[in-house]
Amino acid sequence: MNTHEHHGDWYEIRIQGRLDDRWSAWFDGLELSRTEDGATVLRGPVTDQAALHGLLHKLRDIGLPLLSLTRTDPDDATEKPGLSPTVSTPTRHPRGD
Repeated sequence: MNTHEHHGDWYEIRIQGRLDDRWSAWFDGLELSRTEDGATVLRGPVTDQAALHGLLHKLRDIGLPLLSLTRTDPDDATEKPGLSPTVSTPTRHPRGD
């Protein structure tokens, strides 16, 4: 059995703005990385299309622009040019949370 069928497809969602690691839980445990150009990349498995739409609604709710959405392979290297997984920049929720 293909593991992608059980856990869903993997996606890479790139948004404008910096989110720190504490947002990972709110985005269903997706891995967060920051890029040198001020974007945040969320990456990981998404159960199904309904869950993907739920993630996109959450992004809309916090008001950060969506730059790209790509279905990807979980075996792709997470260390890509421009990504910096160890950078942590504090961010405030737009509603003050």
